[in-house]
Amino acid sequence: MPHKFVVEGGARLQGSVRVSGSKNAALPMMAAALLAKGPTILRNVPDLSDVRLMAEILETLGADVTLFAEPGVVVIDVVDEAPIHAPYELVSEMRASFCVLGPLLARRGEAHVSQPGGCTLGERPVDLHIKGIQAIGCEVDFVRGDVIAKGRPTGGRVYLGGPMGPSVTGTANVLCASVMSSGVTIIDQAACEPEISNLVEMLNSMGAKIRGGGTSRLVIEGVDELRPANIAVIPDRIEAGTLMIASAITRGDVTLEQCDPDVMLALFDKFTEMRVPFERLDATTVRINCPNRAKAADLATLPYPGFPTDLQSPLMALLCVSEGYALVEEKIYPERFMHVPEYRRLGADIRKQFNTAIVTGVDRVYGAPVAATDLRAGAGLILMGLAAEGTTDVMKIQHVDRGYDRLEDKLTSLGANIKRVEFFPRRRASDRNSKRARAA
Repeated sequence: MPHKFVVEGGARLQGSVRVSGSKNAALPMMAAALLAKGPTILRNVPDLSDVRLMAEILETLGADVTLFAEPGVVVIDVVDEAPIHAPYELVSEMRASFCVLGPLLARRGEAHVSQPGGCTLGERPVDLHIKGIQAIGCEVDFVRGDVIAKGRPTGGRVYLGGPMGPSVTGTANVLCASVMSSGVTIIDQAACEPEISNLVEMLNSMGAKIRGGGTSRLVIEGVDELRPANIAVIPDRIEAGTLMIASAITRGDVTLEQCDPDVMLALFDKFTEMRVPFERLDATTVRINCPNRAKAADLATLPYPGFPTDLQSPLMALLCVSEGYALVEEKIYPERFMHVPEYRRLGADIRKQFNTAIVTGVDRVYGAPVAATDLRAGAGLILMGLAAEGTTDVMKIQHVDRGYDRLEDKLTSLGANIKRVEFFPRRRASDRNSKRARAA
């Protein structure tokens, strides 16, 4: 049965909340477990639909996966190293599942992975993945919608720069493919995201020899064998940022625990511009106490350490009710403005052209039925609902469940009035007529 969020606006968020582990780190780390036979243990894993889907994919590839027998713990026990095919019906549901290509190739010498297909964020090709795999000495073919990679990597020089910046999943794939090569691999213009640094930490704990984690140049000396890992997933900086913005949009006072302020500097810089008070209480704790209306500030998304594209939708929600106007430029995924019509339904004043939007802050927004168009847009709509007068029904919340671990519970613990409820979508007249025709 479909669900929706019913959000009653007007509550000021207050209290403390713990940040979950990172989705964008956990998924490639789960895929990397295929590099070693035996049980890999990942801790601080968020309970998400994407994590459960990745577990299903790994089980088709010879792993026994135990999810959350203890809170946050996932055990991936590789028992059969014969399977090499990740099928379309699973890969098509989540682009991050393409990250099994590199580990399969490195460990089993061959990988058949379905091409991921389309995406609501626009075209996101895998050409950088393929170029990188070829550059380290492997053959790549395309057969009936599958990417087929063969051969033992020999190492080489790889350049992963692209028009949208370095590819995070491309970096993860080439990195995993090269750790068991017969030579040395140098990846230039590698993604610098903290999630890649977490993956490097995991691989080195398995016996890999990687230098340069967190920089744009990775140097990998191939090894013959890897062992299973036991490692924690880093806190989710996007969830942390979303909760910080939730505090600001409700003029609340929220303390975030178990986060990493050092990877949030782009958001903190924007908060300073917008006059949103924040305080780093210690190495893992941040307080956002924002009693007054925020001031608008321009925004441009960039690869890390720039402002993350995954926080563009949530921050735009705050800009919609801030004082003044702001220019929002999306430089990573130019088509990532599908939430704009939904924000307008709530009373936002947004003009969009190509990859740019001009947001003029309004005094108030009003509750209305809206639908999430993607994961981060869904979070932004929930934030808009928290600030709106009246009730906001957020549909298609399966997108939100892909990347936020019990978001409604965390917001409720802070005083928000948000409920997950079942609903019955209205059938279109054409559907009802078709049913009558069949009955006749």
